[in-house]
Amino acid sequence: MPTADSVSVFAEGTFEEQIQELVDYATRSSPEDERATASQSFRDIIKPDEGAKPIEEDQERKRNALTFVLDRTKSLGDGSEQEIEGYFNLLFSHLLTLWPTNLPEIKHYVSSLLGVLTSSPSEHPSVRYRVISNLFNATPRNSALRLPIYTALLKVAASNGELETLHLSRKDVEQWLQEWDISAEERSQFLKSIVDAFIQSGQPETAYHHTLSYVSSLSSSSPESQSAVVDAIALALRLPSLFDFDPLFKLDAVVSAKDHELFSLLQVFLNSGLPELHSWLESHSAALEKYGKSLERKIRLLSFASLGFAHVGHDLPYSEVASTLQIELSEVEKWAIDVIRTGLLSGKLSQTTQSLHVYRSSARTFEREQWEALEKRLVAWKAGLASVLDVVISAQKRGNGSGVGEVVQQVTQTGESVQVDAA
Repeated sequence: MPTADSVSVFAEGTFEEQIQELVDYATRSSPEDERATASQSFRDIIKPDEGAKPIEEDQERKRNALTFVLDRTKSLGDGSEQEIEGYFNLLFSHLLTLWPTNLPEIKHYVSSLLGVLTSSPSEHPSVRYRVISNLFNATPRNSALRLPIYTALLKVAASNGELETLHLSRKDVEQWLQEWDISAEERSQFLKSIVDAFIQSGQPETAYHHTLSYVSSLSSSSPESQSAVVDAIALALRLPSLFDFDPLFKLDAVVSAKDHELFSLLQVFLNSGLPELHSWLESHSAALEKYGKSLERKIRLLSFASLGFAHVGHDLPYSEVASTLQIELSEVEKWAIDVIRTGLLSGKLSQTTQSLHVYRSSARTFEREQWEALEKRLVAWKAGLASVLDVVISAQKRGNGSGVGEVVQQVTQTGESVQVDAA
């Protein structure tokens, strides 16, 4: 049996009494004559024919009674937030009880109710969140109904600029997409709706992370793939705090777009420096305005990190930094502070030696070249540890602590030589 998240609905009375309450609430704001007509129509539906089973045992009449209410649910109703939530919770409870979630009828009714709940989203937003969330949690975890329900929740939250209230994570999304009985196309469309919601709410950094999931869900040959890849690369380039392009570059859909101008620009940011960027911009004069004016800053910071990666555990001269970044010597320390703030590199500046001692630095990508560099550092680290062991043994033989300072110094030098990571 499919499992659902726990949502308790406490309702008193018989089925007939509960549906009567729903009818009364749904028609509360109607003229008196319409309320009377609705009440009589409802009694006609539940009135048993001679010799018929009680309504509690008659599934068809129960469905007809609830359909009567569903057809009259055109707004949140004229009630307090507590009444609104109670009305919809009871309505959903009977709806999910009377129809299996894979039937067209329930899909139609859920779609209609979601339309009511997402219209005028700024009115009673908190109760709308709760009502739609309750429906989501009451629906079986593998049900395809969860897709339109959560999409509606996204719509309400994005319209009110309150996406953070959903606490949505990529882990949650990945788990849902594994559970829901939906097509690959529906999965992609749901991921796109998440991306659009975060873009609409002014959260491009979060949108980018979901964009990676969206692009990876598309077939390289699909019509949407090319435009999605271009949008993803453009967004990555525009984000001032994004420096890790490797996950994007490794997506199949991105590699299949190798003929687009942005693909070659992405390669510049993965493997090259400022001269290559300037060369690319000369051939694409409108790109700087189109894809963001922070391109030069980003490539300088990435080039700085690449220099640092080649000097981990050693001093990096200011002159080499100035040459690579094409800046004045007096600007090196400013750029060093900037690259340290981004987390791409850590080290210690020395005005006396005009150098930066690099403790740790990020690689833009981790391929064969980076693995070979890491291997060399590990070999050096192993040799350093062997030297430390020799000093310790020598000190033990002398029976005094005269070698302690030397041991500490060698351990420090050895530890600094292997602190590297990928961007």
